[in-house]
Amino acid sequence: MVLIIMGVTGSGKTTIGSLLATRLGCTFADADTYHSPANKLKISQGIPLTDDDRAPWLATLHNLILQWLANQQSAVLACSALKHSYQAELCGTPPYPDVQLVYLKGNPDLIASRLRERHNHFAGEAILASQFQTLEPPTDATVVDIAGTPAEIVEQIVEQISKQTIQQTIQQTIQ
Repeated sequence: MVLIIMGVTGSGKTTIGSLLATRLGCTFADADTYHSPANKLKISQGIPLTDDDRAPWLATLHNLILQWLANQQSAVLACSALKHSYQAELCGTPPYPDVQLVYLKGNPDLIASRLRERHNHFAGEAILASQFQTLEPPTDATVVDIAGTPAEIVEQIVEQISKQTIQQTIQQTIQ
């Protein structure tokens, strides 16, 4: 299974994703490492990326997901995946059965306060408003409120994923 931890900048994707991967004993990747230097520069200047800016990045991430699936490798990918079209590209159309979105949902004030405390990252508070403007919350995802501690958030994700897996198993057994 591939879990895509998504949300706006500062929502905790990297922190939660890496903790979750450790908890599940699987691979972790941060989509930010796959951005081009030009994209990172734009983001650091508070300039929102365009769909054209994101296209090669999303293609790379899609191929990474396909590689994990082909190798039957479980992984957690931290990725903003702000628009439905980005979510569809990463999850496949129709969606791959072993890829699931986890949406880290939080209010702008909380996230802005966290961004003010974050150092040594190219995405800061200047980009936050445009991220919320671009955000199209997923329609089929595990949704987790980010108000808790990272450990609490990871536990919520594990519990929700476990419940969904059990429900899917029951449905498959019935059919």
